[in-house]
Parts: sequence; structure tokens; C-alpha cells
Amino acid sequence: MNKIYIELKKFEKIDFSKQNLVKAEYENCTFVNCNFANTNLSGINFTECEFTDCNLSMAKMAKTLLRDLKFTDCKLLGLNFDNCNEFLSSLYFEKCTLNLSSFFKLKLKKAVFKNCSLHEVDFTETDLSNSIFDNCDLTRTIFKNTILEKVDFRSSFNYSIDPEINSLKKTKFSKEGVIGLLDKYDIEIE
Repeated sequence: MNKIYIELKKFEKIDFSKQNLVKAEYENCTFVNCNFANTNLSGINFTECEFTDCNLSMAKMAKTLLRDLKFTDCKLLGLNFDNCNEFLSSLYFEKCTLNLSSFFKLKLKKAVFKNCSLHEVDFTETDLSNSIFDNCDLTRTIFKNTILEKVDFRSSFNYSIDPEINSLKKTKFSKEGVIGLLDKYDIEIE
């Protein structure tokens, strides 16, 4: 059975928790002020789409394709991005809340996180090469066996990254942020 193909459509103020989003391939679509909380987005393809002021918290995304997406002012609480189609590419998040989400073992090269809350997010074994964390709160976020080469953390805060178990080649930190690399030593810096 062929999938439905939807292109260049704007979805606005729709509560998809009450009416399901049609299982389809969405390309160059815009979703504004839509509610996807606790919905099943499994098997849906999103390519070059924008989500603005949407709530996708706890949505199921098994085998969902996310390619060249932009999320602005969105709630993305508790999402398991690691259940998505493994061919994620070019994700951009601005002013989003991604607390308690997981990107376990994903390739997220060149991802952008700008003015985001990333509390307790799991980046274990994730490849974040060349990504940007601009003014993000990374409280209790997990970086373990993570590739952080050429990642820019200069304006972000509240992170704890162990240089011994993560790849940090050419990673950028502010002078104040270097303290987040020493947390495991339980030392006092004044």
C-alpha cells in the first residue's frame, strides 16, 4: 500500500490528541500551535517541516523519519528520538523544552539547540559532531561515550561532561564552563 504524500500544507491549532494525524509523508509542511501530546506518530515521515508552538510531549515515534526539521517554541518532553528512523538529519531546536528526552546512539551531526531547556536528556553514545548548544540549560544531561568533537558549548550552562569517557577534540567551552568538566573530581574552585 502506498503512503499518502502531503506537501506545502499548513496545519494550525489542531489537537491531534483528539483526531489522529494521517499516516503520510509530510514535506515542506508547517505545524503551528498544534497538540501532538501522547499521540502516535510512528511510521510517519517529516521532511523539511517546521513546528512552531507545538506540544509533542510523550508522542510515540517508532520508525518516524525526521529530516531537515525546525522546532521553535515547542514542548518535546520525554520524547524517545532514539526510536525514530535512524536516518535523522539536520534538526534545529530554538526555545524548546526537551527535558527527559533521549537521543541514545543517534547520529546528530550539526544539530542546533538554541535557548533550549535540556534537563536530564540522554545523549549516551550519540554523535553530536559540529553541533551547537547556544544558551542551553543542560542540568543533569547525560553525556557518556558521546562524540562531542567541534561542539560549541560556550554559552550553555549547568552541564557536567567527563572528558575521560567522551570525545572532546576541538570542543568549545567558555572559561566559566570548564568547571563542568571537573565535576567528577568533587573539588572546590573559587
